[in-house]
Amino acid sequence: MDATVLEQLSEFICGDNKEFAPVYRSGSEISRFLQRAGISGYVHDGSTRKWWTLNVLNVISEYEINLVISRLASPKEYQGNHKQVNLALKSLNQILSMEGIYIELNGIVPEIKKGSIQFKMEEPNEKELKSLPPPDFFNLEIENNLAELLSNRWEEADKCIKAQAYLSGIIIMGSLLEGLFLTVLQRFPQQANQSTSAPKDRNGNTKKFYDWSLSEMIDVGHSEGWIDLDVKHFSHALRIFRNLIHPYEQMVRQVKPDEDTSNICWLVVQAAVNDLARVLQRR
Repeated sequence: MDATVLEQLSEFICGDNKEFAPVYRSGSEISRFLQRAGISGYVHDGSTRKWWTLNVLNVISEYEINLVISRLASPKEYQGNHKQVNLALKSLNQILSMEGIYIELNGIVPEIKKGSIQFKMEEPNEKELKSLPPPDFFNLEIENNLAELLSNRWEEADKCIKAQAYLSGIIIMGSLLEGLFLTVLQRFPQQANQSTSAPKDRNGNTKKFYDWSLSEMIDVGHSEGWIDLDVKHFSHALRIFRNLIHPYEQMVRQVKPDEDTSNICWLVVQAAVNDLARVLQRR
């Protein structure tokens, strides 16, 4: 299973993001969850929960990973809470879509199947990702030099895709997204700093904008209604691929972005950039 998928599964298991995962699990609770899933012999050692969980997913077999996924989708895991079960199924299928599989319930029994899922739940905050034209960067009331840079990066990302330079294109997409996020933060500093998702330093103070990671920008962007839920989820996937700019990171993850990956990332960036452009045009 792809490294990006496994990382998202580990985040889902930990449950830090209540809008993405229905249940928060402490280290000991993750150990007990694995036992309920039929995976024995793993006891959390007190290290960072996400990375410990990801390490477990990397060493267990494909069959055991399927056991984990099935348990994550099982109504039994959520004591039959329909809202939590629906969120689990939706989030899991967003994760699994990159593998060309989906999970659904046959009664109360989870079944993993090949193909694409057609979501039956209505989500007013989400929209289908479609190819979009670039916004008019010069009409966003930002510096002309910055507008030109952002416009050029949009064009360059598009050229990379057409030239089959997929990794280069994804790296440029990430820089484009980060650049526009920072522009929005600087336009609305009070709102960003007071967001419930605003990142804190070790002293509990909100970080300076230049210290924010792309992940933190994405979380605040969704909390403040600047980007939609689907854009948030897929932007995090893009962020992980963007980190492949570091050769060692790519070697460890053993990931090579292809045409499908690049096209999905490009749709995500187009949607996010247009969302952020509309925010900048509010005043």
